[in-house]
Amino acid sequence: MKIIKIKTKADGENDVKVLVIYTGGTLGMVYDAKSDSLVPFDFAQIPDNLPEMARLDFEISVLTFDKLLDSSNMNPDVWVNLAEIIEENYTNFDSFVILHGTDTMAYSASAMSYLLEGLNKPVIFTGAQLPIGVARTDAKENFITALEIAASRTHNRPTVSEVCIYFNSLLLRGNRARKHESVQFNAFESENYPVLAEAGIKIEYNKPYLKHYDSDAILKVHKSLDENVVILKLFPGITEKVVRNILEIKGLRGVVLETFGSGNAPTSEWFLKLMKEFVEKGIIIFNVSQCNGGRVTQGRYQTSQFMLEIGVVSGADMTTEAAITKLMFALGQSVDNQEVKKILKHSVSGEMS
Repeated sequence: MKIIKIKTKADGENDVKVLVIYTGGTLGMVYDAKSDSLVPFDFAQIPDNLPEMARLDFEISVLTFDKLLDSSNMNPDVWVNLAEIIEENYTNFDSFVILHGTDTMAYSASAMSYLLEGLNKPVIFTGAQLPIGVARTDAKENFITALEIAASRTHNRPTVSEVCIYFNSLLLRGNRARKHESVQFNAFESENYPVLAEAGIKIEYNKPYLKHYDSDAILKVHKSLDENVVILKLFPGITEKVVRNILEIKGLRGVVLETFGSGNAPTSEWFLKLMKEFVEKGIIIFNVSQCNGGRVTQGRYQTSQFMLEIGVVSGADMTTEAAITKLMFALGQSVDNQEVKKILKHSVSGEMS
């Protein structure tokens, strides 16, 4: 992967340096008259498609994946690769913007928030619902504003120093966001954590909710994620056969259990027996709510009291995207279930209250 420098208005050594990492996705598509179709964007010709970049007063460089990925093909190996790219370029750049497909962006942003321990610079994910080569595209505003947020400084420090998603005028904490809309421009929401910034005529930062800059932080990049996990979503009428077949997957180490409301599950004898059986076998069960907002409160109702008693771990107010990636992360850090549970129960990077 080669880094290309884009010509901007920046003209000095003290300019903020932003590295754009283009992984693929809808944003980077333009119309090709020869083939009469949308083709991947060539960032070497970015001035032709996004002349606004020439007016920005900070340095911009672009690194493009050799093989561009639809976000549906995103996986833990790519997350580790992204973390390694940031590690390799951390001292040379002040901030990072990752261009990524929207469908799995919340998973990637969540995973990166765990892998980049001690992060003290902005890592801003963005993308688009329409390609940059389409007349009504949202790609230009999303990209330009993500760059401006990444370059923003307050008292000579980065205004933002965490992993975020910027989309449709809103800056969201990456591990608190989820995609909730597939056809409108307001693709992402953050029900359980306030918006970090809103871009109107000015970019207004919600400073009390931004991660605090830590002058003593040292970046430590984790490179181990355990993929032996599954999401099990409960529904009325789910059968013992279905649940057992999932829990008996060979090599399975952890389950994100999507329960009803505030962490409730069926009290059928077979269900309770199965949960207890597999917890005792060493399967980590991580309880999150199917609701977009609110939190799991195990023991509040009789239907969740048993989960608390047998050692199911509460995911509090985490999203499913943040929970499944945190489970991969925690299992990648230790083979000791007690240590894994300790990681799950405590906030690693602001993913839970």
